[in-house]
Amino acid sequence: MGARDYIGSLFLKELLQGLIVTGRHFFQRKLTIQYPEEKTPQSPRFRGLHALRRDDRGEERCIACKLCEAICPAMAITIDIGEREDGSRRTTRYDIDYTKCIYCGFCEEACPVEAIVETPIFEYHGEARGDLYYTKQMLLAVGDRYKERIDADKAADAKYR
Repeated sequence: MGARDYIGSLFLKELLQGLIVTGRHFFQRKLTIQYPEEKTPQSPRFRGLHALRRDDRGEERCIACKLCEAICPAMAITIDIGEREDGSRRTTRYDIDYTKCIYCGFCEEACPVEAIVETPIFEYHGEARGDLYYTKQMLLAVGDRYKERIDADKAADAKYR
């Protein structure tokens, strides 16, 4: 420790530098947003609530390949598979536990038929732990409710690729 460091610590140089930064920001205009009425701009790449999509005939798009379950690093997705009368595979169970989900987007990227998407919806909550456990029917309802918004986002995303 040199003489310069000793003198700096004696006069609390770091503390004074911190107080100068605080004083500089103390007199600036504060920026407060009144949240439910005002909203900040959202990034086009924001990932929020998941949704299961349907095809043009109204059937679920998911072909039960289980790639989304396999790639999920948080193991938040649980899928069970059943076979229909026509021999096609479909999910009998498709659950997402939002207490585990890290919103990485890997499930959306892995899906070969774009069945699972992450919407820009972020205003959802749960009062209890079970409220953040979304079942297949809940995810399909989200997809049905926000269908136009999801399609518009997909079209805008395709324009940039």
